[in-house]
Amino acid sequence: MKRGRLVVFARQPLAGAVKTRLTPPFSPGDAAELYACMLDDVLEVSSAAAREHELEPILALHPGRAARELAQRAPSGFRVVAQRGRDLSQRMQWALGEAAAADSWPTLLRGSDSPMLGAERVAEVVRVLEEDDVAIVPDRDGGYSMVGLQHFVPGIFRHTMSTTTVAEDTRSRAAHMGLSSRVLAAGFDVDRADDLRLLAEARCGPDADLCPRTLAFLDERDLWGHLAPAAQGLGTR
Repeated sequence: MKRGRLVVFARQPLAGAVKTRLTPPFSPGDAAELYACMLDDVLEVSSAAAREHELEPILALHPGRAARELAQRAPSGFRVVAQRGRDLSQRMQWALGEAAAADSWPTLLRGSDSPMLGAERVAEVVRVLEEDDVAIVPDRDGGYSMVGLQHFVPGIFRHTMSTTTVAEDTRSRAAHMGLSSRVLAAGFDVDRADDLRLLAEARCGPDADLCPRTLAFLDERDLWGHLAPAAQGLGTR
């Protein structure tokens, strides 16, 4: 029996619907393909991490009508569900409600555009939740790549999302509700062209094998130099 769940929030990788802050300089088609590669890499890493920590892997998809299509590309063992709610705050709260109904804790929620967020970060969040109520892996832009909760907390995400203060807002709300929280070392999302500089730097480290599809796509399209001049020369290993 699984002792918790790892929920990957994702969108259908359609041109013009994902990674729009990368266009320009990306074309909408290239942006969608890049996101599809990141999603595949994230799902593979998340699948392995879920097995290791006895978590149920769930792909929460928006829009829900694409669930059948994405179920075919998700690794074995993933359950694909439609996100519910009119905005991200409601959708994240819905995911917690689903976990509560199944008595499935801890519950970890992660995004699909943080290709360098590996299994060791999942392990770190799981360890933190043995002592604290909330664990946050922030992004450098003020949001977070992953957030974990030890138990059901109604309303913890009842604040504005997609701002530069999301991680701090969630932590402040947790404190207001009498919950302990811990903020872990920051990662990064790939949202803008400048973020590729961070990805180029990270690929020279020990974790480049976390996102082989993402890196291969950027190499094959020769996009490193075009989008991140400071990263020229780092596009191939």
